Amino acid sequence: MLALTSVWTTILLAAAVALGPLATDMYLPALPSMGATLSASTDQLQLTLSIFMAGFALAQLVCGPLADRFGRKPIMIGGFGLFALASLGCALATDIETLVVCRFLQALGGSAGPVLGRAAIRDIYTPREAARIMAILASIMALAPAIAPTLGGLLLGVFGWASIFMVLGAYALIMTVVIAIGIPEPLKPANRQSLRISNLLRNYRAIGIDPSFIGYTLTNSLVFAGLFAFLSASSFVLIEFFGVKAEFFGFYFAFVVAGYILGNLIAVRLGRRLLPDQILQRGLFLNVIGGAVMAALALAEVFHISAVMLPQIIFMIGVGMVLPQTMAGALANFPHMAGSASAVFGCVQMTVAALVGLLVGHLHTGTSLVMALAIAACALAALSVYLLVVQRYPAQGFEPATSAPA
Repeated sequence: MLALTSVWTTILLAAAVALGPLATDMYLPALPSMGATLSASTDQLQLTLSIFMAGFALAQLVCGPLADRFGRKPIMIGGFGLFALASLGCALATDIETLVVCRFLQALGGSAGPVLGRAAIRDIYTPREAARIMAILASIMALAPAIAPTLGGLLLGVFGWASIFMVLGAYALIMTVVIAIGIPEPLKPANRQSLRISNLLRNYRAIGIDPSFIGYTLTNSLVFAGLFAFLSASSFVLIEFFGVKAEFFGFYFAFVVAGYILGNLIAVRLGRRLLPDQILQRGLFLNVIGGAVMAALALAEVFHISAVMLPQIIFMIGVGMVLPQTMAGALANFPHMAGSASAVFGCVQMTVAALVGLLVGHLHTGTSLVMALAIAACALAALSVYLLVVQRYPAQGFEPATSAPA
C-alpha cells in the first residue's frame, strides 16, 4: 500500500477522477458517425452527454453518504465495476435509446471517482493544502481529456465507435484492481457518519445553508457549465461546420486542454504566495475575457476556427485556475463529512452543466454562435456569484490573515 501523502497516491486518485472526463471526451469525435449508424439526430446524440451529466449528479448524492459511512474505497470499487458493465452495454447498443440508458448507468458508476477523489483529498490535507493538491491533481487528470479525443478518433477510424466504449470499460476494470490493492482507506474511523435519514438530512441541511459552500459551488458550476457548452457542441462545430476530420479532432482539443493544464500550473505556482481566492479572481477574469471575445466574434459573423479556438484556450486557462480553488473552498468547512459535501457539490455542478448542455443542443444552429454565447454567459454569471457571495463569505482557511501571504 502507498502512503496517503505519496505523490503516487495523488496520481492514482487523479486517474480515478479522470474516468469522468474520459467517458465524456473520448467519444466526442464519434458523435457524427454514431448519428449515422444509430439513425439519431443531433439533439438525441447530445442527450447522451446530458443524461450522463444528470446521472453523475444524482448518483453522487447516494455514493457520498455511503462513502462517509463505509469508506471511500469500497464505494469507488463498486462504482467502477458498474461503469465497466455499462460500457459493454454502450458498445453493444444498436439504437439510440439503448445507448442513452447505458450512458446513464455509466454515470451512476463513474460518479464514484470524482466525488470520492475530492473527498479523499479533503480527508488527507488542510483546506489551503487541498487547494494546491487539487491543482496538481487537476494537472495530472488533464492528461485524460488531452489524449481522449485523439485516442477516440484513432479507435473510431480503425475499429469503429463501439471500440471506444470497450476501452473505457477496460480502463475502469484496471482502476478497480489498482484502487483495491494500491491505496489505503483515507477516511478516519472517527469521521464515519451514520446512514440514518435524520442524520443525512441534518448533514445536507448544514451543507446547503452554508453561504461559503453555496458561493464556491455555484462559481465552480457556472464555469464548468461554460466548459461543458464547448464539450457538447465542439464536435459538431469543428467537424460539421469547420470541416475538421474526425481523426484530427483530438489535436484541436489538445490545444484547449493545454490551456487548462497551463491554468493548473499557474495556480500551483501562485499558491505559494497568494490566497486561493486571489487565484480564483484572476482565473474568473480570464474566463470572462475568453468568453466575451468568442461571443463578440461570433456575433460579428467571424466564423473561422481560430475565432473559436484561441478564445477557448484563454477561457480554459481560467478554468484551470478556478476549478481547484472552488473545489477546495466548497469542502473546506466540512472535514467531518467531506463525502456528503463533495456529493452535493458534484450534484449541483453536473446538474447546471447538463442543463446548459441541453440548452445548447436545443438551440444549436450549425454555427458556433450558440456555443459562444453560452460560454460568455456562464463566465459572466460565475464572476457575478464570486463578487456577490464568495468575497463576503470566504472558506475556512482561505481568509486573509497575518500569517497568510499578501
